[in-house]
Amino acid sequence: MRVLQKLLKEIEELKLGLDPTVLGSWYTKVESDAKAKAPLHLRDSIQVVQNEILPMKFEFKTSKRAVSYVFEAIEDNLPSMPFATRLYFQKLEELIELQMSRS
Repeated sequence: MRVLQKLLKEIEELKLGLDPTVLGSWYTKVESDAKAKAPLHLRDSIQVVQNEILPMKFEFKTSKRAVSYVFEAIEDNLPSMPFATRLYFQKLEELIELQMSRS
């Protein structure tokens, strides 16, 4: 019974990490940190937009020159994120890198 309770707790923690509110707060934190790290002329090129109809859908808008600051902000925040959120943002980094290599 104790193992089952532990497993249920871990599942709840994973589910919490993918909650739109939790993701939104981490997107805001990463956006804020990236803007703080970026030079003044690049700060306006970093923006997160959450879809109002589909709350799990986010768009991270950034210029190519500001991507390194976004990556740095993500990496700095990964240790503090819940496990599922951490995996989500690591995948986001991969997708941004893929997009950068295409263009």
